Amino acid sequence: MGKQTTEMLKGVLEGIVLAILAARPAYGYEITAGLRDRGFVDLAEGTIYAVLIRIEQRGLVDVEKVPSEKGPPRKVYSLNAQGQEQLTEFWGTWSFLTERLEQLREGGK
Repeated sequence: MGKQTTEMLKGVLEGIVLAILAARPAYGYEITAGLRDRGFVDLAEGTIYAVLIRIEQRGLVDVEKVPSEKGPPRKVYSLNAQGQEQLTEFWGTWSFLTERLEQLREGGK
């Protein structure tokens, strides 16, 4: 990913993580691996953990510690009602921005 892509991704990464958790609960590595499978190959695992800490502190997810076969228990994150509200707001903002950007790309129509 180029610098511009990285900077733009930082602005929407929280919404992306919430969208992934809306589909099903997951732990940090699963989220990172899923994003890499979707083409975000240069995404650092630590970046996702920073987002998870932030959304946990903001009360957007519920966290359950689940035993792991290897090492300490895993923190499994699931979207709660407040997180769903935030995700709905994110998609509304995303739609607004993409419509305006598309207008600009088409010459300001």
